[in-house]
Amino acid sequence: MPEFIGGPDALEDFVKKNIVYPPDAKAKGIQGKVYIQFVVEKDGTVTNEVVRRGVNPLLDAEALRVAKLLPAFKPGTMRGKKVRVRYTLPIVFSLSA
Repeated sequence: MPEFIGGPDALEDFVKKNIVYPPDAKAKGIQGKVYIQFVVEKDGTVTNEVVRRGVNPLLDAEALRVAKLLPAFKPGTMRGKKVRVRYTLPIVFSLSA
């Protein structure tokens, strides 16, 4: 599997630093978990970002925006060769956090 440089905690920190809770969603009390899927290419770049399972168009768009900001990962390997890997990232929007 591909690895975010710095590990899972660094990935979580990256998302937290870059996410902006949409004001309209906050005002309406909308929260939930958006699943973003993307491909980590052989060179580690992130491509083909899509909302796999959304909550609300406001939250989905923000999660997708952050996914498009992701820096390169350490690419996945199979039998010693770098391979393209589909990766799913859950992004949680919570008003209580």
